[in-house]
Amino acid sequence: MAKVLLEKVTKVFDGGVVAVDDLSVEVEDKEFMVIVGPSGCGKTTILRMIAGLENPTAGTIAIGGRVVNDVPPRDRDVAMVFQNYALYPHMTVYQNMAFSLKVRKTPRGEIKAAVEETAKMLGIEGLLGRKPKALSGGQRQRVALGRAIVRNPKVFLFDEPLSNLDAKLRVTTRGELKALHQRLRTTCIYVTHDQTEAMTLGDRICVMDRGLVQQIAPPMEVYDRPINRFVAGFLGAPPMNFLEGGIEMRDGKAYFVAGGSCILLPDDTVGRVRPYNGGAVVLGVRPENVSLEPLAGRKENVLGGKVRVVEPLGDRTDVILETEGGLGLTISVDPHAAIKAGDAVQVHIDTGKVHIFEPGEVGGNVSLG
Repeated sequence: MAKVLLEKVTKVFDGGVVAVDDLSVEVEDKEFMVIVGPSGCGKTTILRMIAGLENPTAGTIAIGGRVVNDVPPRDRDVAMVFQNYALYPHMTVYQNMAFSLKVRKTPRGEIKAAVEETAKMLGIEGLLGRKPKALSGGQRQRVALGRAIVRNPKVFLFDEPLSNLDAKLRVTTRGELKALHQRLRTTCIYVTHDQTEAMTLGDRICVMDRGLVQQIAPPMEVYDRPINRFVAGFLGAPPMNFLEGGIEMRDGKAYFVAGGSCILLPDDTVGRVRPYNGGAVVLGVRPENVSLEPLAGRKENVLGGKVRVVEPLGDRTDVILETEGGLGLTISVDPHAAIKAGDAVQVHIDTGKVHIFEPGEVGGNVSLG
């Protein structure tokens, strides 16, 4: 049993800087939890408190049902993989991987068997005699993983382990990490600022901002049902479009009005947006939910505009345009679409996929009720 439970955990550094504020998170046994957020949101501080490298100012941390606030790091049975690998430069790969077992006074034969088995699993069995300076970044990352795996810990902690790898290697290693978790079935807590890593790796993701938890849920739930504007804007590439405007009720229908444009909202949102009638709100819509609309197509929820920038990306083309009402929109279209800067276009908004947020950087999602 390796459930990790943080209850009302707060960390305040010298000078009154609040890094983590009243955090409560439950990571289930064998779960892969990803903590994601911008730099400075408290992600790494959480890992360090779980590992015992930082002490919480308030709250409790439990691993496997045991409160570990006063337990030293070496006795918590966790393994941490750092961003910079933290390998001993004077030791060979074998010695790096064997070090923690040697400190535990594990019999030499067991150490050898554990290191060789783990090295084979990670495809680094041919590197055991080398020192870190003779390894590539990807190879060092595998060694750092191997050093953690041989300990057979209750919990793996990952602190942005892929951030120093090039783009292609990052994708490959990400897939290997996921396969590794499926094989080992060990509780993992993974910290990153990369939304792609969060979406692809996590059983659940915990989105943080300025020391506060914003939302904890499975990746697609967070993507499709963001609890507030911060979460909606943080996940997604290109990011969600946000249009500032207001709500108008007409004949029992709800309309979003901004910049001379009028968008009819779905009937199932009428009751939720009615309290905002005449007030300011923000409409959010993801680029993939805005489509190029032929002139002879639908007229409802169609906006005219002019293309400002075209960004071909291979699998899609991102188009930045300005509507006739002065609203800025980014849309994702077919990579072979015949479109260029300066073109006059019409776009259709899929209002079944829009979100209505309260004003402000962290305005709540009114569409969720």
